[in-house]
Amino acid sequence: MSRWKSSVLHEGEGNIRSVKWRGHLIAWANNMGVKIFDITSKQRITNVPRDDISLRPDMYPCSLCWKDSVTLIIGWGTSVKICSVKERHASEMRDLPSRYVEIVSQFETELHVSGLAPLCDQLVVLSYVKEVSEKTEREYCARPRLDIIQPLPETCEEVSSDALTVRGFQENECRDYHLEYSEGESLFYIVSPRDVVVAKERDQDDHIDWLLEKKKYEEALMAAEISQKNIKRHKILDIGLAYVNHLVEKGEYDVAARKCQKILGKNAALWEYEVYKFKEIGQLKAISPYLPRGDPVLKPLIYEMILHEFLESDYEGFATLIREWPGDLYNNSVIVQAVRDHLKKDSQNRTLLKTLAELYTYDKNYGNALEIYLTLRHKDVFQLIHKHNLFSSIKDKIVLLMDFDSEKAVDMLLDNEDKISIKKVVEELEDRPELQHVYLHKLFKRDHHKGQAYHEKQISLYAEYDRPNLLPFLRDSIHCPLEKALEICQQRNFVEETVYLLSRMGNSRSALKMIMEELHDVDKAIEFAKEQDDGELWEDLILYSIDKPPFITGLLNNIGTHVDPILLIHRIKEGMEIPNLRDSLVKILQDYNLQILLREGCKKILVADSLSLLKKMHRTQMKGVLVDEENICESCLSPVLPSDAAKPFSVVVFHCRHMFHKECLPAPSLNSPAQFCNICSAKHRGPGSAILEMKK
Repeated sequence: MSRWKSSVLHEGEGNIRSVKWRGHLIAWANNMGVKIFDITSKQRITNVPRDDISLRPDMYPCSLCWKDSVTLIIGWGTSVKICSVKERHASEMRDLPSRYVEIVSQFETELHVSGLAPLCDQLVVLSYVKEVSEKTEREYCARPRLDIIQPLPETCEEVSSDALTVRGFQENECRDYHLEYSEGESLFYIVSPRDVVVAKERDQDDHIDWLLEKKKYEEALMAAEISQKNIKRHKILDIGLAYVNHLVEKGEYDVAARKCQKILGKNAALWEYEVYKFKEIGQLKAISPYLPRGDPVLKPLIYEMILHEFLESDYEGFATLIREWPGDLYNNSVIVQAVRDHLKKDSQNRTLLKTLAELYTYDKNYGNALEIYLTLRHKDVFQLIHKHNLFSSIKDKIVLLMDFDSEKAVDMLLDNEDKISIKKVVEELEDRPELQHVYLHKLFKRDHHKGQAYHEKQISLYAEYDRPNLLPFLRDSIHCPLEKALEICQQRNFVEETVYLLSRMGNSRSALKMIMEELHDVDKAIEFAKEQDDGELWEDLILYSIDKPPFITGLLNNIGTHVDPILLIHRIKEGMEIPNLRDSLVKILQDYNLQILLREGCKKILVADSLSLLKKMHRTQMKGVLVDEENICESCLSPVLPSDAAKPFSVVVFHCRHMFHKECLPAPSLNSPAQFCNICSAKHRGPGSAILEMKK
């Protein structure tokens, strides 16, 4: 204003209750309202009258607070106003100040305002509280309240509210409380006649403290993870460990173990510490599914301790861990010995046996593993053999494999003949001929020649265990001894096989006789005679059948195309009653008519084809043949055409395209006037017959 003298800005409206100066603006409150003075223009720019004139200004003084250099917050009674100082547009100046004030928000509160302070875009309000006693129905002074509110244009929203316990609050009035704040430190000072209370904004550490105090560990852990860059007093790991301990105390062991995965992470030392804690409370099983198996890897003793726990009480759980855990996490030999000790008490326990086989596999002790798998008849035995190439280990276990699954075993043995020879397999199965047959049968199906050394043995095997496949084997094999096969078939009275062998050995008449006498099957006899196509066999068949009417009927119905039916009919005795004779004779006549029709049809087709081919040959032979300087006489080997085209010449060209000078060919004889190509055919009318003669 002026350095050396006083300047009166305003007077005459009662006591000045509050003054706040910020930058170039001074705000003060008297009994009538709030004034704002602009030092730059040395003018008072506004007057904000108080709303509730019924309140004594000395008992309920006005609270002023500058939020920034142009925003003034006014609290008086139950009213709060937020005023903004703005620059006036040049066109509106006239005689008015260069600045004016606009009330941007105005609202009422439930309580009387004792102090105000800004907090970001919110307000901190200190309120004087009076309540009515339920017993006496008289008003009394209650604890003052510190509220955080969110101002809106015409109302507000309460964000938080705290009642403050200060000494002598029962005797204090609204004018006895004040609220000041330190802008740089975000500290708020609540002043009463007997106490000064310092308040500060809660940070994330405070929030986590409150959550931990309320035992809301999961929320505390989540809050710490979200704000890990801002927290200073807490560590995520400490909160997590406290959470795990809390869950253990509540008896939620599985949840606690599951949370260890996230909380302990890759800290091997902490993992081992927690495992021992779970061991102390007898809950190793709870933490076992969540133990790290790769990064980090704990001490082998930790994994062995858990495996022993399962082995004592839960064989299935033990087997599951062995399948899921890599074999290098623990000392395999220690666990193998422990399993073997348990098997001494329960030697037939399939779960333990299977698990021991898996442990042997991890230890590359494939022989023992294979033996257990075979004992258990486990489906993985063949996979184990293939995967680890254990063919040398199964040479003495072929019978066990075949007993378990003969189909898979035979396929595996045949696919790996280079590792286990056919001879070795046959020797191993010598005492089990039924399994030997299965192997040799499949070998024969794959290749008729590989097992030729055992075809003689196979005759007996087929006869004993698989007669339906004996006849196909005899037909397909060219290595089995026919005499031996015939002997076996005759001993066992296998008629069909004996008939086949007799016919194959050339004894067709004995074979036919056996069909007629043993099988009494005329149709089979006729079929056999047709296959052999031997007149003597047909004669034997007719002689055997001539006194058997059913056989005669069969012959009449089937031999029409192979033997003249008249020969059979002439031999039938007069007066013999033959069933269905008329039908058989009608069939013979119909077959004869059909043959005639077929022959006539074939004759027509043959004639038509012959004529067509004759015409085609004629057209072909009528075509010209190119003769040039490159062609030579096949007799004298000189060019066919003379070097001097003016000279006369005579060339003979055959249809086989061989060319001769006419004088080089021998003169036709009286017996054979036609000429033939000397090279292709001289006696028969073949490709070289017929000629084309060219003269000049």
